[in-house]
Amino acid sequence: MLMIQWVEIGIYLICFALSIYALSSVRFELFTKVRDPRKVQTLWLLLSCALAYLVAQFIFAFTLYI
Repeated sequence: MLMIQWVEIGIYLICFALSIYALSSVRFELFTKVRDPRKVQTLWLLLSCALAYLVAQFIFAFTLYI
């Protein structure tokens, strides 16, 4: 792999960690009426993946990296 690809992966992982940290403060149990906590955790994981992707794409576009 080229160095650029490693940098991209690193940015995606950092954005994923930051989005998990940011979304951990939201209480999704209040917004959902689901009794199964695994479904809420799955929603939390999917939202953090989507947020991480969007933030990473913004960083790439903002810095004219890609």
